[in-house]
Amino acid sequence: MQKKWVQYWTFQLIGWGSFAVINTFFAFSFDKLSPEFFYRLGIFLFLGIIISHVMREILTRLGTLQKNLNKQVFQFFLLTFILAVIASFIYVETVKGFKLLRGDEEELLARTSISYWVNKLLLILSNAFSYFVLFFIWSLIYFMFHYVTKSRRQQLDTLRLESLVKELELKTIKAHINPHFIFNSLNSIRALVDENPQRARKAVTELSNILRSSMQSEKLETVPFEKELFIVKDYLALENMRFEDRLRIEYQINEETLDQPVPPMMLQTLVENAIKHGISKQIKGGVVKVISDFKNDYHEMIVQNTGYLNGSVNSEGFGISSTTNRLNLLYGDKAKFEIKQINGSLVEAKVRIPVGAV
Repeated sequence: MQKKWVQYWTFQLIGWGSFAVINTFFAFSFDKLSPEFFYRLGIFLFLGIIISHVMREILTRLGTLQKNLNKQVFQFFLLTFILAVIASFIYVETVKGFKLLRGDEEELLARTSISYWVNKLLLILSNAFSYFVLFFIWSLIYFMFHYVTKSRRQQLDTLRLESLVKELELKTIKAHINPHFIFNSLNSIRALVDENPQRARKAVTELSNILRSSMQSEKLETVPFEKELFIVKDYLALENMRFEDRLRIEYQINEETLDQPVPPMMLQTLVENAIKHGISKQIKGGVVKVISDFKNDYHEMIVQNTGYLNGSVNSEGFGISSTTNRLNLLYGDKAKFEIKQINGSLVEAKVRIPVGAV
C-alpha cells in the first residue's frame, strides 16, 4: 500500500512539475518572467495538485473504475468539468485577493458595459478551460494506468489459474495411473501364489521396486528415459512370470535417448496396455517390443505388440486417454501420440516428443 502511495505522489509531482517547467520555458521565451508570474504559477499548481487529488478520492469512493465504460466516461467528464470550475473560481479569488491579476484581467473586471459578475464569470470560465484540459489529461492517464494494471493483474490471475488447473489435472492423472498399475500387478502376483510361491515372492520384490520408483517419480513432471525404462523392465519381468513362454520381450534402445526427459509412467502405461489388450488375448501369446530413438528432432518411444485393433481405436480407454491428456498438458500440440495396426498381427503405439521441449 505504501509503495502505491509513493508511486502515486511521484507521478503527481512529475506531471504537475512538467507543466510548471513548460510554462516557465514559454514565459522565458516571450520575456514574461516576473515575480508575479511565479506567484500565479505556484497558486495554479497548488490548486491543480489538491483538486486532482480530490478527484482521485471521489473516483475511488464512487467506484468509477469498476463500472461499465459508458458510466466511467460520463463520470469522468462530469467530475472533470465541475472540479475545473471550482478550481478556477478559487484561483481567480486567490489571485484577486493577492492583487496578482494581469492587466487584461483587471480590464475585463473593470468594464461597465456588462455587469461585474458576468465579467467575473467569463474570467472564471477562461481559467476553467485550462484546468479542464489539464484535469482531462490527468483523468485519461489515471484511467489508462489503472486499465493496464487491471489487465496485467487479470492476465497473471489467468496464468496462475491455468497453471493450477494444469497441476491438478496432472496430479489426477498420476493418481489414476498408480492404482491402475498396482491392481494389474497384484492380479499377476495372485495368479502365482498357489502355483509357485517362490516365484510369487520374487514377484513381490519386483513389485516393491516398481512402486518405489513410481513414488519417487510422482513428484516430477518428467524423468530421464533411462529411469522410465528401468520401471518398464521390472514390470515386464513381473508379467513374464505370469505369461512365461507366451510373452517374448525385445528392446531396441538408442543409448543417446537415455537422458531425454519423458513423462513418468507413460511408457509403462503403454506397455501395460500392450499386455492387457494384446498379449493376454492371444492364445499363443506374442511379442512386446520397446523402441526408443531419434527421428527428425523428435524423441520417439514406440511399443509394438502382437494383437489386433479390430479396425478402430477406443480413445476412451485409460491407456490412450491418459497418454493423450498428459502430452497435451505438458507439450500442447508439439507432441504426438498415435496407435495403429502396422501389419496383420502387430499393433504399434508411438509417442513423439520434440527434443528440448522441456
